[in-house]
Amino acid sequence: MLWAVAGVVTFGFLVTMEIVARHYDMPGPITNQVGEVILTPTSGPLLYSGLALMMVVLPWRQRFIALGIAAGIDVVFFLVRWVFDVRMMFGNGALWVILAYAFIALTRRTGKERVLLLKGVGLGLLLVAGHKTGDTWLMITSETRPSVLDAYVATADHALGNPSWVMGRIVDATGPIGYNALHLVYGQLPLAAAVFALYQLRNVAEERRFPGHHLVRTFLAIGLVGPAIYMIFPVAGPVFAYGAEGGQWAAANLWPHTPVPIGSPHPMPFDEITPRNCMPSLHTAWATTLFIHTREGSRLLRYAGTFWLVGTLTATLGFGYHYGADLVAGVVFALTIEAAMRSFHRGWDRSGITLVVYGSAVFTVLLVSYRYLPVEMARHAWVFGPGLLLAMASVIYGYLRTTRQWSPQIAPVQQPEPQLVQA
Repeated sequence: MLWAVAGVVTFGFLVTMEIVARHYDMPGPITNQVGEVILTPTSGPLLYSGLALMMVVLPWRQRFIALGIAAGIDVVFFLVRWVFDVRMMFGNGALWVILAYAFIALTRRTGKERVLLLKGVGLGLLLVAGHKTGDTWLMITSETRPSVLDAYVATADHALGNPSWVMGRIVDATGPIGYNALHLVYGQLPLAAAVFALYQLRNVAEERRFPGHHLVRTFLAIGLVGPAIYMIFPVAGPVFAYGAEGGQWAAANLWPHTPVPIGSPHPMPFDEITPRNCMPSLHTAWATTLFIHTREGSRLLRYAGTFWLVGTLTATLGFGYHYGADLVAGVVFALTIEAAMRSFHRGWDRSGITLVVYGSAVFTVLLVSYRYLPVEMARHAWVFGPGLLLAMASVIYGYLRTTRQWSPQIAPVQQPEPQLVQA
């Protein structure tokens, strides 16, 4: 029943996004997804990641067969596109196989096997649909928010020492080697998440059930809720608002060498192309979530989670995609969503409700402060800078303390005392 309700709500949301996108003469997530059955996909790795998530419900033999069929279909599409000289990209085969297993589940499976296979198909399609929905959200933000609030965030960022400007100069100093390495880490965050999700879901086929909580759930929740904040607090990013990427719309060409002067912030008109996707930083939120979940894995996975978190934070600042204030908000946002998803799984209680409410309150205070107190924050950096970090640290502490209470406590086994045998 829960999966059925979630499916209906998700489909209704996708239909709503399709209608809104059509209103602005743009293809919606459903149109984009259906088109990729035949047309050239936008992202082949994304479609194969969805196939990989679907295959966790299959035994190993069927996994190899499904992967082989998907690759064979893609070879055919590749040859056809090569003949007609169109843009090359793989992924149609993966989508065909996912849809084929949906048909098999409805027509050839019954009972628990049907439910499990439909869950796998739904998870794979939901990963792809979530990405398509995010793309639609970004286009809608650029169409519906003609002005951006970068001046407010850039001013408030003085309280943190303008980390985007500092990191931007460091990345410039590293040259193409540092840039390309960070770009690889930044761009392959979804792949890293998919790899760890497969590790979390590795026993689904044997146990015939999904774990109650896993990384994909939080990733999807962040991707669906986060873009709604963009509509409330539209921000383009320093490389666009104050750098060369903004072109004629940039307020000035200051990033990364000259911090924005403290003045009187005001909304800035901007183009209808650049997404307003900075506040909060969802890359930071996703990397934080990946870091949290990898704490439950092996030492290698823990190192990988730490590496991707540090690399993502460095790249988001060093490329000028985000302000330091975005990252602080992104961490708070991620912990709040993760706490909500864990509470939903284990059942809401006082500790879970308190943590989610507190995280939401801190996140709201951050946004209000960035919007209405940026000048005061910049002028009193030694007060507001540590204050921002303490606010973020308080949510981290609350999350760690609460989730440790949720963890099952294993009592040590008491060995029976040896008894002396009297002769």
